Amino acid sequence: MTAPAPTRRGRWIERWDPEDEAFWNATGERIARRNLWFSVLSEHIGFSVWTLWSVLVLFMGPEYGLTPADKFLLTSVVTLVGAVVRVPYTFAVAVFGGRNWTVVSASLLLAPTIAAFTVMEPGTSFSTFLLVGLLAGIGGGNFASSMTNINAFFPLRKKGWALGLNAGGGNIGVPVIQLVALAIIGASGGPRVLLGIYIPLIVVAAVLAALFMDNLASVKNDTGAAKDAARDAHTWIMAVLYIGTFGSFIGYSFAFGQVLTIQFGRTPLQAAYLTFIGPLLGSLIRPVGGRLADRYGGARITLWNYVGMAAATAVLIGAGMRKSLPLFVSVFVVLFVLSGLGNGSTFKMIPGIFQAKALARGLQGEAAVAQGRRLSGAAMGLIGAVGALGGVGINLAFRQSFLSYGSGTGAFVAFLGFYAVCFVVTWAVYLRRPIGRVPATASASEEKTQLSYAEV
Repeated sequence: MTAPAPTRRGRWIERWDPEDEAFWNATGERIARRNLWFSVLSEHIGFSVWTLWSVLVLFMGPEYGLTPADKFLLTSVVTLVGAVVRVPYTFAVAVFGGRNWTVVSASLLLAPTIAAFTVMEPGTSFSTFLLVGLLAGIGGGNFASSMTNINAFFPLRKKGWALGLNAGGGNIGVPVIQLVALAIIGASGGPRVLLGIYIPLIVVAAVLAALFMDNLASVKNDTGAAKDAARDAHTWIMAVLYIGTFGSFIGYSFAFGQVLTIQFGRTPLQAAYLTFIGPLLGSLIRPVGGRLADRYGGARITLWNYVGMAAATAVLIGAGMRKSLPLFVSVFVVLFVLSGLGNGSTFKMIPGIFQAKALARGLQGEAAVAQGRRLSGAAMGLIGAVGALGGVGINLAFRQSFLSYGSGTGAFVAFLGFYAVCFVVTWAVYLRRPIGRVPATASASEEKTQLSYAEV
């Protein structure tokens, strides 16, 4: 069985049924993987542009006239915009087509990069930097549209791996731009050199998406699905859990270098030597989190992941109070790894939860798959947006902690409390009881269709 030839301009595929194993084995897997790789490239560049200012602030010495609080506020604004634009980006895939929107969203990255190239010099006002930082936030939206698009290409049994790989390949844009910045700082280059490298890369990503990606005609905007997902309590529960994982990853990615320079007195070059390690490992481990969730259940992996994150945070508090830089950096890297692992496991839970709920309602076969895909696609944008807001909270918490106590200890105490809350929520909602309460009148066969949340 082969995929029909597109009948519309712009590489449209009219029929797509990845749950049909014959279709998947014949042509579906090959097409899905091709779209995955070029989606990863575009999202990777998007993440690099989004986290651009976590690197640029390291170039901004005393001659720029910015205080540490100013820099934390700047990175908070960038993170905030990246979170907010994830909602419209989610629905853009259905309006324009996954391939078409990837081309557009990649091309839009030229605006913040060229703007930063223009204003990046001493004497520029803080308000101007804030405005240009707002533009950089659009890079955060690429994640939402990319995940929604790839979610439609793969069957449920492979979503954990595919979504984890897609997101991990995007997340790795964070350490890559930090590594490039390290090389430039080490060679005594300026921030405009860094920006000049990324401008042609953006063009390449957009061109490759246009040449090799496809649109799926079956992906359509469903305002009813968006409303249903927004009304479902599990959308917001998962959003809270995603704050704990992805919010931590992106928030720490923006803040790590500043914490090292402010709290431990590292120079920008010394900080740059250390900051890329955590985001790199956290990005690489994300597909592993998805794979483990496919095998053991996302809820189980997420639960124990929060135990690890809480333990690492407790050690960080002690390391910060004792001014032990080696211990602090080592455990911070562990925290990055755990946040990446949790990113994969939490996002894998989303399609599993909504399909399990469809089965609990009595839907079976393709009807259950379609209902699960319908709601999970809509929920992903909301969950991704709220989760990214965690990065805003982390940067604001560090800003306040340094203003109040002169160190990040107060912020870490708050993060420890939040991870404890996430542990309790994961256990209470997804591991303590089954997905749906079957009415007392339900038959034994209906009871057998119920899935435990621990299996999602």
